[in-house]
Amino acid sequence: MTFILVTNDDGVDSLSLPPLARTLGRSSEVRVAAPRVERSWIGKAISRFDEVDVEEVERDGISMMSVAGYPADAAQLGIYRLFDEEASMVVSGVNIGANFGSAYLIGSGTIGAAVEGSIARLPAFAFSVVNVGHFAEWAVRMRTPESIPDWERYADVAAVIVDEVMAFGFPEDIDVITVNMPAEVQIDTPRRVTHVATSKYGALFKEQRPGVYKHQWVSDMEVTDGLWGSDIQAVTDGKIAITPMKISAAGVDSQALRDLWP
Repeated sequence: MTFILVTNDDGVDSLSLPPLARTLGRSSEVRVAAPRVERSWIGKAISRFDEVDVEEVERDGISMMSVAGYPADAAQLGIYRLFDEEASMVVSGVNIGANFGSAYLIGSGTIGAAVEGSIARLPAFAFSVVNVGHFAEWAVRMRTPESIPDWERYADVAAVIVDEVMAFGFPEDIDVITVNMPAEVQIDTPRRVTHVATSKYGALFKEQRPGVYKHQWVSDMEVTDGLWGSDIQAVTDGKIAITPMKISAAGVDSQALRDLWP
C-alpha cells in the first residue's frame, strides 16, 4: 500500500493541516508528518547534529507525526522512516502567505518540504494562499477557528489540482509544482501556468537593542524583472498560479560565464 505524505512548515497545530489531510484522504491513503512548531523561512534545512524527536499526536481527529525539526526533516522522515507503507507523493501546505517570487520562494519551508519529496523522486506539490491586499489582518484571522471553512475550501481546491495533474501525469521534466492561490479562490477559479517572478526584499531584521536583532517585516517585496506571465501577476489578478520548478541546472547556460572561462 502507498500513501500521500502531507506536511507543511506551519506546524502540526496549523488549522490548514486537518482539512487538507481529510480531503486528500477521500481518494487515497494519507499520512501526516509536520514540524512540531512553525518553521517558516527555513528553506530545505535538515537537522545535521541534533536528535530529532518524533511523537504521534491527534489534531481534529487526524493522526499526525509531530517532528521536532524542520519541514524537510518531516518530509524525509515521513518518506523513509515513520511509516510501514511506501510514500507515493508529497503534498506540502496549505501555507499561510504566498510563496511566489524568487525572493520568497527560495526561503520557504513549504517549498523545502516539497523539494525533499522531489529528491526522493516522488511527485511533489507545495500549496500556498494569500490575501494580497490585506495580508496582515487576514493572516491573524487565518489562525483562529473562524477560518476553518476557508481552510476547507482551500483544501478542496488543492485536492482538485492534485487530481487534475495526476490524471494527466506528473511531468517528468519538473521536480515540484508550487501552487499559489488568492484568498478568494474557488474550485472554478481559472488556473494559469506561470514562471517565478524575479523579486527582492530589503532588510528583514530590526534592532531590538545594541547588537541584538530580530526578524521583523520592515520592507516590501519588489519585483525586479519578469512580472508578465509570472506567479505574482496571476495571483494579483485573482487567478491560481501553477508554477513548475526544476531544481537541477540542466539546460541552463550562461554566456557571461563562458566568456569569462572560454
